[in-house]
Amino acid sequence: MNSDAASVPFLQVVGVHKRFTGVHALRGVSLSFERGQIYHLLGENGCGKSTLIKIISGAQPPDEGELVIEGVRHARLSALESLAAGIETVYQDLSLLPNMSVAENVGLTSELAEHNGRLTRTFDRRALANTAARALTSVGLPGDPTFQATLVEQLPLATRQLVAIARAIASEAKFVIMDEPTTSLTQKEVDNLIAVLSNLRAHGVTVLFVSHKLDECYAIGGEVIVLRDGQTMAQGPITNYTKAQISELMTGRHLSSERYREGAYGEEVVLDVKGLTRNGQFADVSFALHRGEILGVTGLLDSGRNELARALAGVAPAQHGEIVLDGKHIALRTPSDAKDHRIGYVPEDRLNEGLFLDKPIRDNVITAMISSLRDRFGQIDRARAQALAVETVKELQIATPDVDKPVQSLSGGNQQRVLIGRWLAIDPRVLILHGPTVGVDVGSKDIIYRIMQRLSQRGIGIILISDDLPELLQNCDRILMMKKGRVANEYQADQLNEADLYHALLSEAA
Repeated sequence: MNSDAASVPFLQVVGVHKRFTGVHALRGVSLSFERGQIYHLLGENGCGKSTLIKIISGAQPPDEGELVIEGVRHARLSALESLAAGIETVYQDLSLLPNMSVAENVGLTSELAEHNGRLTRTFDRRALANTAARALTSVGLPGDPTFQATLVEQLPLATRQLVAIARAIASEAKFVIMDEPTTSLTQKEVDNLIAVLSNLRAHGVTVLFVSHKLDECYAIGGEVIVLRDGQTMAQGPITNYTKAQISELMTGRHLSSERYREGAYGEEVVLDVKGLTRNGQFADVSFALHRGEILGVTGLLDSGRNELARALAGVAPAQHGEIVLDGKHIALRTPSDAKDHRIGYVPEDRLNEGLFLDKPIRDNVITAMISSLRDRFGQIDRARAQALAVETVKELQIATPDVDKPVQSLSGGNQQRVLIGRWLAIDPRVLILHGPTVGVDVGSKDIIYRIMQRLSQRGIGIILISDDLPELLQNCDRILMMKKGRVANEYQADQLNEADLYHALLSEAA
């Protein structure tokens, strides 16, 4: 590449506007992306981040403005033109093909670009294996034939996330967009990804990194871009801004980092778990949850914390042990059992396990209590269903003009509050929140945290499963730390700081 070409930014976004029905998503956004630089795209859900990514990746055209790639102007790009220009996107949903092997997914982008958007009947297996091995190894995954032959649907979510990143590396992309790439990764995997990003930057690849985790952004370094209401609020070196300044630029208001938790919980035990065991996942787990208490559960990915959450929700039931609710022994063999006992469960993966994305907000809210809304003819009482949905939207500050809108039209934070609202409708005794702010911006986190505190004040016992350490420290009364399927330690949240908890997490792992 000659010096003149090298001096031209890889990508320029010039005066881009995008409008949807009733929404001006992007308002004259102009940005410049240099080669070999990392950019952190930050902003609340609904600020225009996803729209900007889709325009750059060719999934949507701009209404006004243009993209300039290596000096060449484009009024719009198709997805194939974007790929051909060296732009690769790792979306939040990963866009992997579950019934294809790891190696085939890693080679997917280059195959599509080479064959004009079509997949050939057969891959060049030898070339594919060599390419896949290099890319997989670079993200810390095995490159051996056995792993390459594994179907993606058989992999845990965290591993799929790394496969999607390996695909971008295999395509030798010049510009890589990573949309929330660390939501399912352990700290060790995050550290590995940071090393991968550093290597990409050293090879002249530009990275646009979308995240809500400011600590990771500071660890990675580079420049920060802040969007709010479809406009650029800031662009510059991330070290020029404090966390508080970035949060204020994102939300337009000051957000406190102090504890949300106030007051004390009651002495009454709502849920008493004794010796709960599911072979190969967790063993002899015992704890008591009090009325109005927020109990945190954390640990590394293999600690059993996620499996414990699913067992308490009846999704993957325990095989041994006792569960006592309000002094009565209960069995949780199915999700319906949990619902009948007024135990609500907000899953970690709201898109695949929680919401009916194409259905109205109203239908998503009433799902857990449809039977109680039926009239004597078996029909749903539409007026009561509508009233319940409207009340839920108001109470949980869900931003929507109409409960008839599909839930997929909402931002991530609003979708999560719809899911919480579904379980509030059953007047829960216990509410299990599994990663309730994963993929949620700082403003929505603030709202969800305040909702949690209000619910605990009503006497609802809350179990918060999370690996977000500030989230646990700001909201919980006690924190249980799990290691290799067992409860290793218990902490009083108000007597810990983040450094202490992080050290304990790593020392437990050792």
